[in-house]
Amino acid sequence: MGAVQLTLGAISVALGVVAWSMFAMTIARFVRIIRLGQPDGTRNGPVMARLATMVKEFAAHTRMNKFRNVGVWHWLVMWGFLIGSLALFEAYGEVFVPTWGWPVLDDLAVFHLLMEILGVGTIVGIVVLIVVRQRNHPRRAGRVSRFQGSNFAWAYFIEAVVLIEGIGILGVRAAKAALGVHEMPLWAEFVSGPVGALLPASPALVSFFAFVKLMSATVWLIVISRTMTMGIAWHRFSAFFNIYFKREDDGDVALGALKPMMSRGKPLDFEEADPDTDVFGAGKVEDFSWKGWLDFTTCTECGRCQSQCPAWNTAKPLSPKLLITSLRDHAYAKAPYLLAGGSKDMAGDEVGITGDGAEDKLAKIDALALAEAERPLVGGPDEMGVIDPEVLWACTSCGACVEQCPVDIEHVDHIVDMRRYQVMIESNFPTELGGMFKNLENKGNPWGQNAKDRLAWTEELDFEVPVFDGELADDVEYLFWVGCAGAFEDRAKKTTRAVAELLHIAGVNYTVLGPEETCTGDPARRAGNEFIFQMLAQQNVEVLNSVFEGREPGKRKIVATCAHCFNSLANEYSQLGGDYEVVHHTQLLNKLVREKRLVPVAPVAEDVTYHDPCYLGRHNKVYTPPRDLVGASGATYREMPRHADRSMCCGAGGARMWMEERVGKRINLERVDEALGTAPSKIATGCPFCRVMLTDGLTARQNEKTAAESVEVVDVAQLLLTSVKRGTEDTPKESESAEA
Repeated sequence: MGAVQLTLGAISVALGVVAWSMFAMTIARFVRIIRLGQPDGTRNGPVMARLATMVKEFAAHTRMNKFRNVGVWHWLVMWGFLIGSLALFEAYGEVFVPTWGWPVLDDLAVFHLLMEILGVGTIVGIVVLIVVRQRNHPRRAGRVSRFQGSNFAWAYFIEAVVLIEGIGILGVRAAKAALGVHEMPLWAEFVSGPVGALLPASPALVSFFAFVKLMSATVWLIVISRTMTMGIAWHRFSAFFNIYFKREDDGDVALGALKPMMSRGKPLDFEEADPDTDVFGAGKVEDFSWKGWLDFTTCTECGRCQSQCPAWNTAKPLSPKLLITSLRDHAYAKAPYLLAGGSKDMAGDEVGITGDGAEDKLAKIDALALAEAERPLVGGPDEMGVIDPEVLWACTSCGACVEQCPVDIEHVDHIVDMRRYQVMIESNFPTELGGMFKNLENKGNPWGQNAKDRLAWTEELDFEVPVFDGELADDVEYLFWVGCAGAFEDRAKKTTRAVAELLHIAGVNYTVLGPEETCTGDPARRAGNEFIFQMLAQQNVEVLNSVFEGREPGKRKIVATCAHCFNSLANEYSQLGGDYEVVHHTQLLNKLVREKRLVPVAPVAEDVTYHDPCYLGRHNKVYTPPRDLVGASGATYREMPRHADRSMCCGAGGARMWMEERVGKRINLERVDEALGTAPSKIATGCPFCRVMLTDGLTARQNEKTAAESVEVVDVAQLLLTSVKRGTEDTPKESESAEA
């Protein structure tokens, strides 16, 4: 052990003690800060199922590989970091004793092969990721870049450290090979062996490379310990926990049902709730659950959510990534105030630090933290709000962000929680929603129509539609949930009639509720008005439970044509005691075709593209049945570039159907333009909301003479009906507008 080894070793150990101590203290601070969020006891089990999900997602990179051009390279870097830690800690010995290695492992050729692969994989992986970032840099791609708004200084720092670590691993190995420390076959050191042959046999060279490796890690530890908001670094640790504690214990993403409204870790009971003591959504950052704080902490700023967001892609101010990072930066800036016991009531008065000594306590809190505590969570530029209202209300709740996030951040739940507070406590929401809320409350539907008109759609049918009369006959297999759009919206009525006629042809016994049916509450819930949702949902659950009284769970079947009704009935009503077997009409019709109860006999000679409704596709993973029906009708199918789990939203979800788009390009026009790019004669869908939005967009393009007058929007049920009925009744053209 020479002077070089002693000097470099002493520096490495001294700085290592400092760095690792800082790291440990920062981890402890993370735990304290994340626990500032509201309790949530739904995330703890089942342990084995959650562990299995975590292992699958990180080991197989199942979610990361949704972007295949980066998934494999990130996989190499990840394993280089995890297993490469062996090489890092080995360097503490190598810097003092160049010939040192792990006992037992150092004598195994397979271990050396593993280290070789990790070193090469880390270098190759990070170089490719650097190239990917530069090719998609905002200076070249502008708003199209998923990295727009990401912190590039942090990214470059992390990339440099990873590259140096990879070089350090191979550098030490090559220097050891030059020194003749090991007699290993070439396959175990296929890079470091040949490189080592070019290097001098120098113990100091081994110590130097070990020192470089240690210093890069030491600097990294010090920097990230001082920068708790550097998600691009901290996700290496927090992602494991974020995946484990994801909302769905079966491993699915946080889509479908919305998270129930929680207060102090329990579902909020509106009959006993007190706005002065209970949490109504998220009005302050500390109103988010601890899992929300963990979400904010884990964001890597990769921008996958941003690249898929329909609002961002049509020049709206909403970026799911920037929303999460804004909440993160605010949360950690405000944390010192909250850790000191600070808290404000709804009027903005201090209620946490009061009484004798309050001024001294407040004086000890960092001024920036006190300033951050004064900021409203939602507010415009004049109010210095953390989240601009334009950002909050631009969300269509399509779930594209949640579907693509590689670390399972639950964007939609957080957005709706903020909406809940704005609607229920602040009464601050887009003016257009006021009329919709009023119609839901007074009329039981967003259009404000009378309940007695819910059966008007049956008038043009040549058979009688069975209506529930107080007792469900034993031979009735399905309750047909018509939905508000299906009952009142002219274009959606055509879908309702087509489905009813197909069920009649197939001999399916069903019944409808008629005036007893009311809105499922989906638009109210997505807009943040949980009270109206609960009112409508509880009323429906009471009616449905009485309809299915005496029936065992497997025979409480509902078929719905509206993707939003389907989602609420299938996924959310169970929160209120309504457990039913719910299918979408495309699923049921596809089943009937397979069973030969519906037989298409006259192929539809059309070129058809299909638009995946968000609440049928991403939220409920129903992708195949609608496409099968298009195929069964005999049409020539043309797939849009953005389809299935990457389908582009029509713009109607999240109650956006009742709000105007005043910024950027209309989302429905963006989707229609993409559909027209496939040169279809028909655009098919499976949701009345989508049908309204796409028809309006198509009409606009036809008025501009950029789309052929012959193109039309239909439901897949209409295509099937045309084929089943030998094409004797052509699908009527749909260019009329409707109230939305």
